[in-house]
Amino acid sequence: MTASPDDCLARNEWICGDYLSSRSEILGDAVVQHLQLTVVSVVLALVLAVPLAVAARRWRWAAGPVLGVTTILYTIPSLAMFSLLLPAYGLSAALVIAGLVLYSLTLLVRNILAGLRAVPEDTRQAARGMGYGPVRLLLTVELPLALPAAMAGLRIATVSAVSLVTIGAIVGHGGLGNLIYSGMNTYFKAQVLTASVLCVIIAIAADLLLLGVQRLLTPWTRRQAA
Repeated sequence: MTASPDDCLARNEWICGDYLSSRSEILGDAVVQHLQLTVVSVVLALVLAVPLAVAARRWRWAAGPVLGVTTILYTIPSLAMFSLLLPAYGLSAALVIAGLVLYSLTLLVRNILAGLRAVPEDTRQAARGMGYGPVRLLLTVELPLALPAAMAGLRIATVSAVSLVTIGAIVGHGGLGNLIYSGMNTYFKAQVLTASVLCVIIAIAADLLLLGVQRLLTPWTRRQAA
């Protein structure tokens, strides 16, 4: 049977509507996996980054080691990082998540720490004078004022994670990266382009979503800009 002249799949074109309609379920599953890996990784990194940044802010001797170790982790190439983590996690989604968490720590710790350091000392003193203890001071004064810098770091970390998830294709857990990788091996143009465009869309959508959250959580920055 010969292919129809209108069959863009048979002609292996870059832009092909038939690919979207015939592979919608595969694309949907890849997008869901991509989002899951990104969200879990960034959330776990945030949970680790906040106490590390707080410790670096509270004890000056801790700042050097914390920033040094997270910076070193960020300089490790992704393939080498996954190889180093392979004995602990095997060929699993946990391997990809662990790698993304370590990469995200640098961006998050640095920005959260910068935000905490930017809190005016007289603001801290005023809160202490009103009877605020260390925990209450941190939760109700320091962290809220550090939010703009922290959210900036979160946005960068999230967009970076969306990109780095694709590397997980080497262990079979790369979301849209799986489609990009297999499409490149078979030179399936429509699959490579579609999966790549979806990655870009996810990154842009995530950044815009977090920007909206940042504006909602920091209304005072809008008033200052006005």
